[in-house]
Amino acid sequence: MGQGRTLKDGLAERGLLHVMAAHSPLSARLAEEAGFDGVWASGFELSALYGLPDVSLISMTQHLDMVRAIASQSALPIVADIDTGFGNALNVIHAVEHYERAGAAAVVIEDKTFPKVTSLVAGGRQELLRIEEFQGKIEAAVATRRDRDFLVIARTEALIAGRGQEEALTRAAAYAAAGADMILVHSKQRTPDEIERFVRAWTGAAPLVIVPTAYPDMNEARIRALGGIAMVIYGNHALRASVTAMQDVFARIRRDGGIHHVDRDIVPVEEIFRLQGMDRVKDDEARFLR
Repeated sequence: MGQGRTLKDGLAERGLLHVMAAHSPLSARLAEEAGFDGVWASGFELSALYGLPDVSLISMTQHLDMVRAIASQSALPIVADIDTGFGNALNVIHAVEHYERAGAAAVVIEDKTFPKVTSLVAGGRQELLRIEEFQGKIEAAVATRRDRDFLVIARTEALIAGRGQEEALTRAAAYAAAGADMILVHSKQRTPDEIERFVRAWTGAAPLVIVPTAYPDMNEARIRALGGIAMVIYGNHALRASVTAMQDVFARIRRDGGIHHVDRDIVPVEEIFRLQGMDRVKDDEARFLR
């Protein structure tokens, strides 16, 4: 059974999937242990890991290598954030072939022009493709996948670009007509109102996906009460949590003049050994090294 089927079965069983961003096999493993339904192979987080802005500077090869690494270390389905598909419809064909082979359960493709600018930055350039051109990208992705359970998720940035509800709904309907399995609608408003209006107005059959980074009040209870949303992606919290922790620990070490205080507040090295699978290494050494 493919991982796309795992996502579909999870949705049928639970009605709402919670997907946590990851930028490494370690963060994916932590998401799995925390009980999430999948991991979001985040282009934003990977860009930041390299110290780069999220403006299409990370190559497909870099992102794909991380997806492969995550797939090798976590059993969770991977929802791969492939931005604009790395180019036009021909690039999408190439990408889908490789991401499906790498073990992803789904790809998310957004309707911005390439190169893109990250969605939530103030004053960012947010240019959208023509609807017909993006439909071609979705059709190319659907035609390329080998497993029908491999999900093609179309992401509209119409609200991010300030185009309004009508255009967002028009684009979403066009992308669903092109074969998208799910529609991700994105917003940078600080309250859930804009997304809630979209969800109430959506009459399409394709389930909706949201990324409530900018509007954190959109919690599970509110999502379930609204209905129509099948997946919530926590898009950058792994990265932000990591930065928060490192900034605090680094500052404390410098302030204290050593690690004598902070050492008791961080996980022991034995926990890292556990996450690395060192017990298996010791077992294999005892069994095979002669």
